Amino acid sequence: MSGADILDALGAARADIRGVLEPDRMLADIAWFRVGGPADLLFQPADEEDLATFLAALPQDFPVMPIGLGSNLLVRDGGVPGVVVRLSARGFGKTVAEEGHRLRTGTAVPDVRLAKAAADAGLAGLAFYRGIPGGIGGALRMNAGAYGGETKDRLIEARAVDRKGQVHILRNEDFGYAYRHSEAPADLIFTEAVFQGEPGDPAEIREAMAKITESREATQPVKSRTGGSTFKNPPGGKAWQLVDQAGCRGLTIGGAQVSELHCNFLLNTGNATASDLERLGETVRARVLATSRVRLDWEIKRIGTWPAGVVIPEFTEAAA
Repeated sequence: MSGADILDALGAARADIRGVLEPDRMLADIAWFRVGGPADLLFQPADEEDLATFLAALPQDFPVMPIGLGSNLLVRDGGVPGVVVRLSARGFGKTVAEEGHRLRTGTAVPDVRLAKAAADAGLAGLAFYRGIPGGIGGALRMNAGAYGGETKDRLIEARAVDRKGQVHILRNEDFGYAYRHSEAPADLIFTEAVFQGEPGDPAEIREAMAKITESREATQPVKSRTGGSTFKNPPGGKAWQLVDQAGCRGLTIGGAQVSELHCNFLLNTGNATASDLERLGETVRARVLATSRVRLDWEIKRIGTWPAGVVIPEFTEAAA
């Protein structure tokens, strides 16, 4: 399959699509790690209606992968087959305060901007988003949280488009939220969400956000090429402590390194490949199990394929 094949498969409907269609688009330009191969086709819809038109026209056997701002994402070196959908700020980047102390937002809005919009509107309860790297779409999918708050605590409902181009509205309870996980159908692409806030003083909310910013900058490599927290915290523990106890602080493979500042962050030191980063992550998982008998699960989402001849053995307890 190629980008040209996908464009041809859209047929006459292609003339009705208003968004940007880019065949063979390198995803390393988008992902925060700055690694990864191309998408056969990158589609950036103009708005929800445009997204629905595209998905309805696309043959059902063509794979579709939505991505957000490129954080919490490791794109493999062989690229991503099929279509990658990325929502743009122009079509999905508005936030509007509504009655009942609610905030309606597009899913391309960065988490930090949602926190700022809530502060500007005097809405407390959403400041924790200041500490989450990424966008609202990803936050919905993985129940993103930080500093004592989680998406499940504040979400009222969300709009989404399915693989056939049909629009759905999901209530909070429809997500089946758990720690860094949701049960929402995998084919849904979220377009908008409504969050519940509480009356608050804007100055106090901004002060709380400033403390979160100060804490992140002091303890996390926020100015490095990274994807955010690499592994989920296991029940009753902290991933970074287990990584540190396994002697992995500063560990390197190729151009990839475990952060010296925060052991639950992997870094591209400048010339890493996606294979370097994933090999490093699997090495860390194996060492943690060997030293602490705890299995770490990836929090970063790994997508795509490896080039011919490249094999990254996934760590398993049986192989440890």
